[in-house]
Amino acid sequence: MAITDEFKQELKARTDIADVISSYVQLKKSGRNLVGLCPFHNEKTPSFNVSRENSFFHCFGCGAGGDVITFIMKIENLDYVDAVKLLAERAGMTLPEDGAYDNMGKLKTRIYEANREAARFYHRQLYSPGGKRALDYLRGRGLSEKTIIHFGLGYSPGERFELVNYLKSKGFSNNELIQANLASQSTRGYIFDRFSDRVMFPIIDLRGNVIAFGGRIMSDIKPKYLNTSDTPAFNKSRNLFALQFAKNKAQGQLILVEGYMDVIALHQAGFENAVATLGTSLTEEQAMIIKRYCDEVVICYDADEAGQKATQRAINILRPTGIKIKILTVPNGKDPDEFIKSHGDQGSARFRMLLERSGNDIEYRIMKLRQGYNTEIPEQKVEFATKAAGLIALLENPVEQDVYTSRLSRELEIEKSAFKRLIEKSTKQKYREFKKTEQRQAQDVISGRADKLNTEKRFNLRAANAEEAIISLMIHDPDTAMKIARELPADNFVTRFNRHIYEVLKNRIDEGREITMTDISGELTQDEMGRISGMMMSHPREKYPDQAAGEYMEILIEQKQRLTPEQAATADNDTIMEQLRRLREKKK
Repeated sequence: MAITDEFKQELKARTDIADVISSYVQLKKSGRNLVGLCPFHNEKTPSFNVSRENSFFHCFGCGAGGDVITFIMKIENLDYVDAVKLLAERAGMTLPEDGAYDNMGKLKTRIYEANREAARFYHRQLYSPGGKRALDYLRGRGLSEKTIIHFGLGYSPGERFELVNYLKSKGFSNNELIQANLASQSTRGYIFDRFSDRVMFPIIDLRGNVIAFGGRIMSDIKPKYLNTSDTPAFNKSRNLFALQFAKNKAQGQLILVEGYMDVIALHQAGFENAVATLGTSLTEEQAMIIKRYCDEVVICYDADEAGQKATQRAINILRPTGIKIKILTVPNGKDPDEFIKSHGDQGSARFRMLLERSGNDIEYRIMKLRQGYNTEIPEQKVEFATKAAGLIALLENPVEQDVYTSRLSRELEIEKSAFKRLIEKSTKQKYREFKKTEQRQAQDVISGRADKLNTEKRFNLRAANAEEAIISLMIHDPDTAMKIARELPADNFVTRFNRHIYEVLKNRIDEGREITMTDISGELTQDEMGRISGMMMSHPREKYPDQAAGEYMEILIEQKQRLTPEQAATADNDTIMEQLRRLREKKK
């Protein structure tokens, strides 16, 4: 949908970026800005800044940044148009409906529509004669009709063209079905159903859109589960199965399990705060989503080796978020679904007992650590105590630290003071490692080595810094922006990334349009917006902007006149002599 500059300006006037962001992030005043813990990555020290004056945000930790629209896109996992719609509704505005959809926005809408029709098709097939085996399978797993309907479960027929033919009869094109990952294309060019002879689990986002599917085979054919790949409407790393139901029942706690059936079985047993990842290990993005809806997570993965590795990984990802973590281990190697069924009418009550008795992640990690040592042997006792002290050092609460210190020193029959010294040593070591990493990262940023967007920066550091200062100047000061646009050709930019940003700004100025962060957010990616916000934080508003602009432009002109090593190798004598003359003039 084409959104006019006038609409965006009105939206900006009615929207306070700090008010919007403070509904997701706890912000505190710090100088002219507001700061808080970044919602997009795990951190303990606030590096997330909001400038109410200039209507942008920036995180020095992960580089996220932009205007309020960029923030909503990122935190709500929305495209540009949907983010504008959400903010417009918040501001009491109505988004004009007569604009034309952009290609990606239209495609996403069509994918949502195709998925919704596919979900209805699969559900109907489940209750058709051809779906009897799938329905019997679900009933055999103990699912009630109410649960089957509640989750919209279905069946994909074994014939590989039924869904494709049905959706094409509804007006969907081959490309739309391939882009939705509902269909695959053969080497001969025809398309066929991606899912065949599987029980189907629709995946629904928080706004009620069917965004993807998981399909379970009912035989020994591999893979057991087949999931929708990432599409323009779906990213498996940024969604969780059943979160649309669980978020309303969380009451501060979510249960994290491995698979669709575990989630469904728990919901049916009354534990409607259960969610699962989507065919992948837990990601940082999912951890940050979880943090929005609870302050405690109970990890309940399978007891096999793969499940235990996944538990360790989930702990490492969740702990930095500050969420309280508990580990529920189901007895006898069963998964939650098996455990509940094995106890019949008492299944729900028995699982609740496990839930109430679940220990925190430090207890779990100490227990797993202990299994690898015989503490009757002095050398192994020392090694176990040292590694256990490293785990306890992770605890920030001093009372919690003291409880575990007392318990372990008593169990190991060592002096509490000696064990405390081990913890202090581990804490100091971790701090030294942290400072080394922090210093190395800072050096990488300053030198341009860490810049993955502008890969030319490290080789053109002086020019790239001048380019960034110019871009920041233009957004901070409209009058200076017009002067720069008139006098500085885009070709004078040395690095391609900054030249692209400058061209966007210059084109808007040449067309008589504004270049505030809100104005340009629809023309740039989230990464590009994040980089611009970083430039603005690094180059605040200048006291004498015209003078500063002249100095920065002079740097670019000088850099442009220099011969590169490649040019020097092939230059004629006159060109080289002219370059030497310019250098002598510069020295004078």
